[in-house]
Amino acid sequence: MNVQEINVITLAYLGDAVYELYVRKYLIKLGIAKVIDLQKEAINYVSAKSQSEIVNYLMDNNYLNEQEMEIIKRGRNFKRESHPKNTDILTYKMATGFETLVGYLYMNDEKDRLNEIMNIIFRRNNEKNN
Repeated sequence: MNVQEINVITLAYLGDAVYELYVRKYLIKLGIAKVIDLQKEAINYVSAKSQSEIVNYLMDNNYLNEQEMEIIKRGRNFKRESHPKNTDILTYKMATGFETLVGYLYMNDEKDRLNEIMNIIFRRNNEKNN
């Protein structure tokens, strides 16, 4: 299967689930035991606003290669009829671009690169909170 031919929203759908799994695993490894606390902390990673900030951080700091940038643009530029009421369309599009990248890397079995990007995200969030 050629991952380049998969619909970007399908990649974003998968990327959303994969990213959520990475975040949940990371938070559990931090020692957070109560589900309500896990859910509250996960919002710092999985909300459209957080994902938009993450993708902008990755781009601004040149962590992404040309192909990864192209995948993000494909997800970001996908035409959609609506977006969630709790976020603006630009933020939502950037978050979709990020999820598309995660789905793309996962489908291409680029686990080392996916782990590298996740480590950058988690390190950034730790620095931001300290």
